[in-house]
Amino acid sequence: MNRRLFWKLCLGVALGSVALFWVIARLSGQAEEQMSFIDADHQRTLRQYALQAEELYRTGDERALRDWLRSVQRQEQTWAAVVQPQLQALAGSELSKRFLSEFSLGRDPSWKIHLYFQDNPIMDVPFADGQRHFLIQLPQRMRPGHYWYPARLLLELVLPLTLLVIGCLLLYRHLMRPLNRLQQATRRFSEGDYEARAGVLLGSRRDELAGLVETFDSMAERIGGLIIDQRQRLAEMSHELRTPLARIEMAVSLAEQGGAPTILLRRIRQDCTAMRALVEDSLTLSWLETERPRLRDETLDLTDLLDSIIDDARFEFPDRHIDTQLPVEAELTGSCHRALGQAIENIVRNALEHTPPDGTVSIHLNCDPQTYLLEVIDEGPGVPEQWLERIFQPFERLSSDRAGFGLGLALAQRQVFAIGGCLTARNNEQGGLCMTIRLPREVSAA
Repeated sequence: MNRRLFWKLCLGVALGSVALFWVIARLSGQAEEQMSFIDADHQRTLRQYALQAEELYRTGDERALRDWLRSVQRQEQTWAAVVQPQLQALAGSELSKRFLSEFSLGRDPSWKIHLYFQDNPIMDVPFADGQRHFLIQLPQRMRPGHYWYPARLLLELVLPLTLLVIGCLLLYRHLMRPLNRLQQATRRFSEGDYEARAGVLLGSRRDELAGLVETFDSMAERIGGLIIDQRQRLAEMSHELRTPLARIEMAVSLAEQGGAPTILLRRIRQDCTAMRALVEDSLTLSWLETERPRLRDETLDLTDLLDSIIDDARFEFPDRHIDTQLPVEAELTGSCHRALGQAIENIVRNALEHTPPDGTVSIHLNCDPQTYLLEVIDEGPGVPEQWLERIFQPFERLSSDRAGFGLGLALAQRQVFAIGGCLTARNNEQGGLCMTIRLPREVSAA
């Protein structure tokens, strides 16, 4: 199994960790080294103190020297002294000339100061004769490394955190680049571009994620071929069904002219008409579910459309009453006259079919600044609450109380969705079923 991604991640994390530790150690060492020496101005000050002490000592005025030392101690908040070390070798041993020349009671101002020691060191500046020394405990203000702990915090916490975040971002981009390409290809494929592939966007990458993309491309190629074949079969079926239906209708017309039994011919014609409508609705429903088009390029008057549909309904169902509450005009932008008209017609016809004779179907259109709310209420038996969503499935039959819903409501819901609205159903409090269409008054055609 290809594990390139695994090894790349292991190598990247390992090398990155080693590099991070090395950089932190190197920078910390350099920072500590640079902060461990007394500032040059303070070194000059200490040596100047030593020169002043030597001058006072040479004058022989011990009182003046003592007063000066006290003033220095008060000024620097430390102690200072002038000493003359007496070195005496014991047990017949001898002190070497090198030791005597290099001997000191404290640190030279140019030496490195340990930042981790809490007590300030003793600084030793010898007089010119090399026999006497000016000693002073390093004043706190001269101690180096005042910024060492903030710098240490920066180097040991902030810098690693920053580098780790940058490393995570690089790793995230490396992992997400093929996933983003896969997401783009998936979105294009879901929108109907069945030629969309993600592999061409990855270049020469070959790892586990590239394998995932290759699997998606194979799946997309297969599904795209199936969908195209399905379209072709639907088109062929449509052609094959329409042709015999047309011949049957023509034969019925000729038979009617020749004096065939009228009732039988009328029944044949009704069946042919129903078959044609069923074929047309099935093809339209399949197109809406497969392509998911956006039918939003027309502007219409919703009131005029409803008036036309209601007039036809009254003619078709003369034994039902239709109660309407419509505004004088209702302009709807970004819609489709044919799709919306067919959807409303199916909803109204469904309400009339399930309303008993002499019953009433109410059609109300309410307007607000953003939406139109169309309600179609029948006086039928209603639908159980748990089945309100199922009535929008093709050929759904819930019980023997209702005659079934065929394709009308399923097609209506898809058509309303295609023009930017929504269709829902609920049981009316006074009985019957209430179908509600919500349509935005202005819908973008994009």
